[in-house]
Amino acid sequence: MSAIPGGVNESEADTVGSVGARVTEVGARSAALRKELGPWDLVLTQIMYVVGSAWVGTAAMLGSSHLVFWCLAILLFYLPQAAVVVYLNRLMPIEGGLYQWAIAGLGKTLGFFTAWNLWAYAIVIIAGFGVVIANNLSWLIVSIGGPQITTWWYTLAVSVTAIAVLTVVSLLGLGVGKWLQNIGGAAQFLTFGALIVVPFIGLGRGTIQEYHPLDVAMPAVTLFSLNIFGKMALGALSGFEYVAILAGECRNPARSIGRAVMIAVPIIALMFTLGTSSVLGLVPRSQIDLVSPIPQTLTAGFAGLGFARFIVPVLILLLLCRQIGNVTLIFAGTTRLPMVAGWDGFLPAWFTRLHPRFRTPLNSVMFVGGVTMACALAGQAGVGVQEAFQLLENAAGILYAFTYLALFAIPLFGAKRLGVTPPLWLRIAAASGFSVSLLYSVLSVFPIIDVASWQAFTIKVVVTLVATNLVGLLIWLRASRASSAPA
Repeated sequence: MSAIPGGVNESEADTVGSVGARVTEVGARSAALRKELGPWDLVLTQIMYVVGSAWVGTAAMLGSSHLVFWCLAILLFYLPQAAVVVYLNRLMPIEGGLYQWAIAGLGKTLGFFTAWNLWAYAIVIIAGFGVVIANNLSWLIVSIGGPQITTWWYTLAVSVTAIAVLTVVSLLGLGVGKWLQNIGGAAQFLTFGALIVVPFIGLGRGTIQEYHPLDVAMPAVTLFSLNIFGKMALGALSGFEYVAILAGECRNPARSIGRAVMIAVPIIALMFTLGTSSVLGLVPRSQIDLVSPIPQTLTAGFAGLGFARFIVPVLILLLLCRQIGNVTLIFAGTTRLPMVAGWDGFLPAWFTRLHPRFRTPLNSVMFVGGVTMACALAGQAGVGVQEAFQLLENAAGILYAFTYLALFAIPLFGAKRLGVTPPLWLRIAAASGFSVSLLYSVLSVFPIIDVASWQAFTIKVVVTLVATNLVGLLIWLRASRASSAPA
């Protein structure tokens, strides 16, 4: 039997005090993986992953009160998240990230369901990215004088093509994927730079009469505003833990991941707050495109300029580069979770097989590609683009929130298992993050846009969550029965 809590047949008590042993064991299993990610790869990747292009549109629906809500989201969730991730990564800088932390801090059962919900989140969000990429590609075509594509098959075709390409890139490994992610991070800098500057161009041209990027209005506290706040916090400002899934493929992960988080924190905060102000300065609140607010804003801001026909397509293309780089990262992480679960006996060893040349989890990559394709097709059946995006985003967001409940629970309740007591300030921060995650989980079953039936929308989200975790329960029960069967 392994010296660590690596198989489901081991006693839960074996987890206590075994952090060092687990780090050693998982580190040995990760030795066959290529160490592709360095410190600056991680900085660009963090910025690319966390700064989603759609969130500035969501936040802009709050009007001038968005700045107050951004500040609250940063204080109550963003900074606590960064602190907890840095702390746990220094304690356990190993492949699997949050999955490994939850196993060590909360036990095998909760650790498995943490990984399961994180995996399911990524599958659903990748399916949703097909909608985003298709919509932004449509804006790109409009920006060069083409028509807005509205045919029923267009979004499906783009989604299927994108997932097929993702599968190939993930199979080739991070040696290829990191370049797409680095390009995506750099593209995000340039795109948001243009987004932040474009209102001042409008002022200079007289196309807008006034612009106050730091204008503050006291918010009205309603279920709608709290729903948006939850999305700004856990939706927009989450993600620092995701790169840690790939810790076994990083150079000096204990140091480099934490340093990347600290460099990225202030940059990301400024990008979101100033980017939201730009959307509000150029697009009426009632007309904001929640799927592609940045292309919409850039198109409005540069309209009428002679060089706009060149600059707007370039900027939208950069945004697409970011989205492609981001989804390659998410896809890569999604394929590693079945691999590490296979190491621990939760899934068949079939998922742990590495490609002989690329040293990537071959079977896991192909499996994730197939499941994602099916999810993308099912999520878009019978609904409009905006509603499909909201449905996928809300379901994925709640699955992600479940994993954040586990992340923040580790410092609060996992001291005995970890063998160390987190400092009081970290536990206070974790309690704040836990509360915001819980708020998000409850309110995100409701839509923030007009849909044909909010009841039907809510039922679809709840059914997706229940069905997803029932599948996880079946896998867990199967693994438990297999571990208890006589040899």
